Amino acid sequence: MRQPILRAKNLVKRFSVGRSSSYVNAVNGVDLTIHRGEILGMVGESGSGKSTIGRTLLRLTDPTEGLIEFDGRDITSLSAKELRPLRKDMQMVFQDPWSALNPRMKIGDLIAEPLRIHLKLSEPDLRDRTELLAKKVRLSTEFLNRTPSALSGGQLQRVCIARAIATNPKLIILDEPTSSLDLSVRAGILELLMELREETQAGFLFISHDLGTIKLISDTIAVLYLGRIVELVPKEALFNEPAHPYSQSLLSAHLPADLDAPIQRLILEGEIPSPIDLPSGCSFHTRCPAAVDVCKTATPQPELIAQNHHVSCLRLKDGGNILSRQQA
Repeated sequence: MRQPILRAKNLVKRFSVGRSSSYVNAVNGVDLTIHRGEILGMVGESGSGKSTIGRTLLRLTDPTEGLIEFDGRDITSLSAKELRPLRKDMQMVFQDPWSALNPRMKIGDLIAEPLRIHLKLSEPDLRDRTELLAKKVRLSTEFLNRTPSALSGGQLQRVCIARAIATNPKLIILDEPTSSLDLSVRAGILELLMELREETQAGFLFISHDLGTIKLISDTIAVLYLGRIVELVPKEALFNEPAHPYSQSLLSAHLPADLDAPIQRLILEGEIPSPIDLPSGCSFHTRCPAAVDVCKTATPQPELIAQNHHVSCLRLKDGGNILSRQQA
């Protein structure tokens, strides 16, 4: 059985709004576990809290409430100084490689930077390790003496991945790492990440709004809505039998590989509620076709409906969670 590398329990993150007493409720009670060698995909609409969860798990921003445990150690309240020795073991790849890299530094220096910070290597060893990392992410060593402006977006993202894996981390969080890349480049990055997972046995959190990408790379998928995980499920089960009404709506918008396959769109009405003023009860009830009166007042808790398949929906017991039945 794989060992957990990261656990989060009842994770909450709120941001104050200016000088008012209001708060943006970005993350609202998230429980998740990432195991060694596992890729956990996280999907949801823009504004659902995916990026905030990623940054909070790595303590790049402080949680408001909850517990974060990394490699068996509670890191929830550690100071910046106490966290520093752990930074080499927990890395992040951001969405925009252009803004993530110093445009004035050479590529070789950018890749070598984490090695200089965290490891004591001689200059020859540093140079050899830098070239090895470039080759590992399939980046020509010819680029090491160039600046980021000379590289494409896909090449720059490979530089970011090389930096992230330089210190052999135990956890890597990737925040929309392929969203700005075209399909052919995206496929190469995903293939690279899956190879790195097998090679390093690190745990990965892969954040995306794109279901196709999530399906290709993930072992387990967390479906997020308004800062809450509404379904935590093995990949095959999500795409074959999504149980939460929101998951079903998301999957109905995913185009199948078979162009002749019938498509039944489940269109949600209304807008996502403001995270400043969250709905009472189930946060999805304002848009859910299956909602009944109890959904407006009671908050659903995760229920185990199959192996490793958790769903937070009050309509599970009466079968009303399946939207196709609502439209029959």
